[in-house]
Amino acid sequence: MSYLSRRDVDSLKPSVDKVVYKTLGSSDSAVLRVALDCLSGGYDKRKTIDKLSSYLDSRKAGKLADKIFDIVEDYRSSHRSKKRSHDDDKDRDSKRSRGEKDKEFSSPKTKPPEEKEKKSFEPPSNKNNVSIANLSIPAPTMYGIPQGLLNRGDADKARKIAQLQAQIKTKLNSGILGNAIQIPIQPNKPAPLILDEDGKTIDKSGKAIQLTHVAPTLKANMRALKREQSRAGGSEKQHEENSETKFVDPRIGVKPAIRTKRALRFHEPGKFQQLAERLRMKAQLEKLQNEISQIAKKTGISSATKLALIAKSEGHTDEIPQMEWWDSVILVDNLDTMDGDKIALKESAINTLVEHPTQMRCPTDPIKPVYMPVFLTKKERKKLRRQNRREMWKEEQEKIRLGLEPPPEPKLRISNLMRALGTEAVQDPTKIEAHVREQMAKRQKAHEDANAARKLTAEQKREKKIKKLKEDTSLGTNVSVYRIGDLHDLASKKFKVETNAKQLFMTGMVVLYPDCCVVVVEGGPKQQKKYKRLMLSRIKWEEDMVKDPDGRDVPNRCVLVWEGTTKQRNFGEMKFKVCPTEKLAREHFKKHKVEHYWDLAYSGAVLEQANDAVE
Repeated sequence: MSYLSRRDVDSLKPSVDKVVYKTLGSSDSAVLRVALDCLSGGYDKRKTIDKLSSYLDSRKAGKLADKIFDIVEDYRSSHRSKKRSHDDDKDRDSKRSRGEKDKEFSSPKTKPPEEKEKKSFEPPSNKNNVSIANLSIPAPTMYGIPQGLLNRGDADKARKIAQLQAQIKTKLNSGILGNAIQIPIQPNKPAPLILDEDGKTIDKSGKAIQLTHVAPTLKANMRALKREQSRAGGSEKQHEENSETKFVDPRIGVKPAIRTKRALRFHEPGKFQQLAERLRMKAQLEKLQNEISQIAKKTGISSATKLALIAKSEGHTDEIPQMEWWDSVILVDNLDTMDGDKIALKESAINTLVEHPTQMRCPTDPIKPVYMPVFLTKKERKKLRRQNRREMWKEEQEKIRLGLEPPPEPKLRISNLMRALGTEAVQDPTKIEAHVREQMAKRQKAHEDANAARKLTAEQKREKKIKKLKEDTSLGTNVSVYRIGDLHDLASKKFKVETNAKQLFMTGMVVLYPDCCVVVVEGGPKQQKKYKRLMLSRIKWEEDMVKDPDGRDVPNRCVLVWEGTTKQRNFGEMKFKVCPTEKLAREHFKKHKVEHYWDLAYSGAVLEQANDAVE
């Protein structure tokens, strides 16, 4: 590809920008700059693709390079056509100026060539009215041009042209070409356009005339023509298909030629949970029915349907029965059988023994026994380390004695150089010193490499810190409930309450009520200890003045309402909830099945306000 001037590149910039936008779906200044640099640098298509591949994938880069080079080719072809027309105009102007110069140099005695033409080539009058005006050939012979201005070659050409003119003249005079050639005189005006009823072009005699069609030469026009032809062909094909399907029975299923895109079908959330719950309930019901039938057989109840209905009923009654159904084994007959004022019992079935229920493991107890770790003193740790190092040294010495490992080099330093090497150090002290320093550097590098290998990465440090903060709450969760006078407009205090809970990986909730703000946090014992210190010691609640129900300014304060353990967490990440009414606040706690937290905190706030009023 030849180089383009800066002017050409600037003129091509809008077209290249449009191609980049169509190819990528958005304008990209970096890709546009690289494409223009490749054009101004004269890169070929392969180099241009390589340059664009650093910004795009290979497929898009190749497609974009093809389009850019098509634009350049179209620009060059249009530029060449303009240049050719410009050159033709220049040649015409130069010929016209050259003819004027020839007229000036011609002798005044000679006649102009046009007059000679009229004199020597008058069309003969014949019966066919043949006009040979357009066949007249000007003769630039020596008669029209001075002899001195013609060289030998031009004189020969002029002589041959004169001979041809003479031959044509004789043939015209003899009438040989009169019957063969009939050339009508074409006027300067264009021929009239005549159309028939169908809109076709015809001549005066009624014959159809095929007009000349200009075929496109630019690639852009050729591509546009191909697109129009392909659209026309597609519409014809669709019309044919429609005409064919007109006679098809719609009751017969026809597989479409184009595969339809099937959309994704998502299940509703909780669908499979509901199915699993139904299966579990069904299995539980069958198991219960089997147990009821077995109990009915053992106790002698004839109909198990009544017992099944009693077991399935979920209604709650406030009536307290005289005796529960599981005590029926000690009855004489049934509850209606009375012994005086009391129910008749089987005295033989009652004894002095007490049946204790089977003791079950507490869910908060650990599955594996937890042993108390043993902590050694500093002296014991040093002694244990010394013993371990001694054992390792003995193993190394044993391997060296058996020949499994080579003996280590002497540990040389500058201080023990003379003592360790002796005469060798005296013979070449410079070499020995370099060797010792190299060995010292090697030991130092090995030490640093060992430290670097033991050093934790940033990710490992973060995981270690998180592991320290997080605690295992699978066997039980510690819960603390705090009550604060007012927390609505205290942005800094709210930030500390929320941020510390998130940093300690605790869960909970903050409910903002006008007279009682409740903070509930869940976590491990260490997390609760740190958070308790934050709420009761680190945050200075007394610095802020709040209004009590009577409208007086009193210092704000935080009170620990309750702390204990639960089986599992009831809240997620720490969030704030504004509740303008007491009912809404209690319903929010009830949604998490811990409405007693609110009852305890709010009752304490009411009692506290009552005590303050009494004082």
